[in-house]
Amino acid sequence: MKTIYSILLIGLMFTGFAQTSKLNSADKKYEKYSYIDAIEIYEKVAEKGHKSTDLFKKLGNSYYFNGELDKSAKWYKELFALNETVEPEYYFRYAQSLKSIEDYENANKYLDLFNKNTTDSRGKEFAKNKNYLATIEENSGKYTLKKTDINSEYMDYGVSYFGNKIVFTSSRTEGAIYSKVHDWTNQNYTDLYVSTLDENNKIGTPENFSKTINTKYNESSPVFTKDGKTMYFTRNNYLKKKGKDDDKTTWIKIYKATFSDNEWGNIIELPFNNDNYSVGHPSLSTDEKTLYFSSDMPGGYGGADIYKVSINGNNSYGNPENLGPIINTEGRESFPFISHDNILYFASDGHLGLGGLDVFESKIINNKFTKPENLAKPINSPKDDFSFIINNNNSGFLSSNRDGGIGFDDIYTFTVCNQKITGFITDLDTKELLPNSKVTLFDEDMNQLEETTSDENANYSFNIDCNKKYYVRAIKEEYDAAEKSFPPQQESGITELNIELERNVFPIEEGTDLAKIFNISIIYFDLDKWDIRPSAEKDLQKIIEVMKEYPNIHISIRSHTDSRQTHKYNELLSDRRAKSTMEYIIQNGIDRKRLTSKGYGETQLINKCADGVKCSEAEHQQNRRSEFIVVKMN
Repeated sequence: MKTIYSILLIGLMFTGFAQTSKLNSADKKYEKYSYIDAIEIYEKVAEKGHKSTDLFKKLGNSYYFNGELDKSAKWYKELFALNETVEPEYYFRYAQSLKSIEDYENANKYLDLFNKNTTDSRGKEFAKNKNYLATIEENSGKYTLKKTDINSEYMDYGVSYFGNKIVFTSSRTEGAIYSKVHDWTNQNYTDLYVSTLDENNKIGTPENFSKTINTKYNESSPVFTKDGKTMYFTRNNYLKKKGKDDDKTTWIKIYKATFSDNEWGNIIELPFNNDNYSVGHPSLSTDEKTLYFSSDMPGGYGGADIYKVSINGNNSYGNPENLGPIINTEGRESFPFISHDNILYFASDGHLGLGGLDVFESKIINNKFTKPENLAKPINSPKDDFSFIINNNNSGFLSSNRDGGIGFDDIYTFTVCNQKITGFITDLDTKELLPNSKVTLFDEDMNQLEETTSDENANYSFNIDCNKKYYVRAIKEEYDAAEKSFPPQQESGITELNIELERNVFPIEEGTDLAKIFNISIIYFDLDKWDIRPSAEKDLQKIIEVMKEYPNIHISIRSHTDSRQTHKYNELLSDRRAKSTMEYIIQNGIDRKRLTSKGYGETQLINKCADGVKCSEAEHQQNRRSEFIVVKMN
């Protein structure tokens, strides 16, 4: 992201020293942050075979601070190939640059070296969380992301909501009030632009936001009060003339403007600005009593930190307060945003991420910040991702210089992918609803995530992430547990996943047919046969287990045939089948005294297939069955 480096100027300053007349010229441009011009000269010198630690540092830094980390990787590689001692910060920068080209294996090696050569918190964080990439991968898929139609070939970033409109920053030439090229970017100075936003989040054609706000210098990163009458925004140190520090460098400041008589005016700079450092990228708390911002003012933890300051009214403000080491690192933290549900979102290259600037979130609880969490993919990429804002409809905007964009920085829109699993727990056989069933959610590696109980309607639900596979398991007393997989979902929605449980404990009384109660398949026999089919043995074992578990149960085995053959033949055949079934059970350890058997022939058909009725073989087979009736319980 070129803007965060070239406009906010977050980074360390380096002193150049003469090599040749060309290097002298490049060093002067480098020291004035004109990195693009400096790169052109440095690369010509390098192409002629000149090698030095200073040259490769400055070439790497020029690309690094200009947000082109894929190119800085080349020159930092050359730097380390010299095998000379360098400041530990270069291990970190090279690691970040390697991440931008997704060489995470080597990036982690240099982060390890960085940690071994410094006491920096960034190195310690890596040492404690070397599997951070796996964690980011696990947390990915919560958002859907797409490019907007307002991007240009230039820098477009920093969206803010303004009623039913959005206001954003751009260095485009079309619509610009002034045509003035910035030395640091070789693009126009940035202006604020405005577009309508309809109920379907369709963005209208951008227009220049205001002739009174936009000047011939940089304006960016606005934030508006809910009533739309006050705005805070970032601008170069310029009111009626350009302000500079002692080294003739113009930094950035936060300004306030009010809307009156249909135009923006009464532009004042905030009292905690300073000519010698940058203050920018304001954001308001939900109650609009606190202003958050980023600054490289002295006394911070790193290149830029996030601060907050109370808004007292009457253009009075408290003292800026650093958010502390939970949020800020020795790296760069910027672009704060406070959501409607009191979450701080911000961009950082100091916390562990995918490369460049990543977006993080930290919940604000009792005025304290929770440990920042990486928003993962697709919000974050190997390049710079920043200026994240979200509304109460769980959609918002993101800025990024990731691959596949149109310009240098592009604006993306996103929605939070909200997926819910819901369903009913029922009896497999009776379809009866089963309230108070325990339902457990697992990830694809069968790690337990959440547990609930089905309600009085036997319903359960889980809120889950999109693009991930899950398993849901249900269990209830007197039932076998059952489990179903839930495939990854690509879009928000509610998906039904019903689970049926098979009963394993049943109330038994006299007259009960165990074949029905225990869902035992009918004991079928081949035509004119009475020997037990191998396929029936599994079901008979269920009867045997029940009789072993309940030693006082006495059972009557009743066998039936189809209507083919004569009544007499069928009566004899069914009796043989009943006796054959009984003998099988006796052979498996059940006392003969507990069993009786009888054949009923074709006298108790269960379908239409009587004599003279044409039926299929399958229909006839339904009548060739056995029953197991409980006749005594003691």
